[in-house]
Amino acid sequence: MTRADIPVIDPASAPYWEGARRGELLIAACGACARVHHYPRPFCPHCWSEDVHPTTASGRGTLYTYSTVYVNDLPPFRDRLPYVAAVVELAEGPRVMTVIEGAEAEQLRIGMALRAVFRPIDADDPDSPYLTVFAPVEETA
Repeated sequence: MTRADIPVIDPASAPYWEGARRGELLIAACGACARVHHYPRPFCPHCWSEDVHPTTASGRGTLYTYSTVYVNDLPPFRDRLPYVAAVVELAEGPRVMTVIEGAEAEQLRIGMALRAVFRPIDADDPDSPYLTVFAPVEETA
C-alpha cells in the first residue's frame, strides 16, 4: 500500500526535494519580474513568465496562523496526533503550509519567529525524501 505522506517527485519538483535533503529551503524566483513564489510551478503567478528557477530562501519565517489537529484517521497521520498544521510567512514573502514541531500548541503565538527544519519523512528508509517543517527560533538570553 502506498503511503499517503510520501510525495510523488517529478522532474519539476526534484530540485526542491533535493534542496530539503541538503538542508536548504528552495522557493521559485522569476527571472522576468524578480518576484518569488511558493509552491513552485512552471510559470510565475505574478507576471506569467516561464522564466522561473529555484532559489535558496533564508529558512526564516513567522507564524501566520495554525490549528491543532486532533482527528485524522488516515495512516500515518493518525499515529502523529495531535499535531500542529500551520501557515508560515517566509521572510521572502510567500506563505507556506507546513507542520510545526518542537513546541506544544500552547507555546505558539501568531507572529512568532520560526525556522525551517529538515527531516526524512520515513526515518527507517535511507532513500526517504526530506520534509521541510518549522520550529520556533530558540531565543538567546
